[in-house]
Amino acid sequence: MQSILSLSQVSKTYDSGHKALDHVDLEIGRGEIFALLGPNGAGKTTLISIICGIVTPSTGTILVDGHDAIRQPREARSRIGLVPQELSVDMFETVMATVRFSRGLFGRAPNQAVLDQVLKDLSLWDKRNAKIMELSGGMKRRVLIAKALAHEPDILFLDEPTAGVDVSLRRDMWKLIGKLRERGVTIILTTHYIEEAEEMADRVGVINKGQLLLVEEKNALMQKLGKREMDLSLVEPLGAVPPELAEWQLTLVDEGHRLRYTFDAQAERTGIPSLLRKLSDLGITFKDLDTSKSSLEDIFVDLVERRESSNEGAAA
Repeated sequence: MQSILSLSQVSKTYDSGHKALDHVDLEIGRGEIFALLGPNGAGKTTLISIICGIVTPSTGTILVDGHDAIRQPREARSRIGLVPQELSVDMFETVMATVRFSRGLFGRAPNQAVLDQVLKDLSLWDKRNAKIMELSGGMKRRVLIAKALAHEPDILFLDEPTAGVDVSLRRDMWKLIGKLRERGVTIILTTHYIEEAEEMADRVGVINKGQLLLVEEKNALMQKLGKREMDLSLVEPLGAVPPELAEWQLTLVDEGHRLRYTFDAQAERTGIPSLLRKLSDLGITFKDLDTSKSSLEDIFVDLVERRESSNEGAAA
């Protein structure tokens, strides 16, 4: 994989003593879609802000397409488009003037055809002469994306791009990401909508409390860490799980009408045959059986909780 973005031992500690990032190492391949997942305060926005030159790291090096982001900030930043969470535009400017100014800000020669196409791709063409203050919240978000794309960046950061926007914009965003990928643009996405990462990402990074817990190909991660659940729809509901079934760590759901067993599909022995035999021995009958895979969200929550538990254990 040819890297377009390389981070080595990047940390950030603020004057207050708060450590927002803790020695992050990361390689992003040219043309890939990378999803960075983490709860609020995990360090996602700090990491993006450092790469984009908005925040200075305490330690570490960042290379953007071979350019040192600290020593060569203009060269590095010119290759990056950023769609921030917060709205940051002149409300009295028109859409077209805002996008045109953004392109010039990065030293790119005027190219009206590029700007026209960006606005058309984002369904902003009909609003090109409208002032930003006249637009709806969803349209303002589209303008942020248009600004980020105006100078034709090689890397596009989308920091919670569809948080609080309508379904229509979210669909348009997904389509646009597909088009950008076809053009070879590298896309780094932070999101709370984990289905977006599950739908689009090639690789997934999980960050929590400033630490990058893992980076893995999405499909490999889901195969390696994903669990399966088996639900048994009971003929007669149970008030509690019988003690004879304790070794399978079952849970009752749907007011006792279903018995749920969570197991590792990759394990040599899943425990299912022995569980079914034990149910038969106890006279517990079921009318239906259903299995499902865990989602990327399940895996994310499990990883974060597991790391927090291990940290608490170490502190004790």
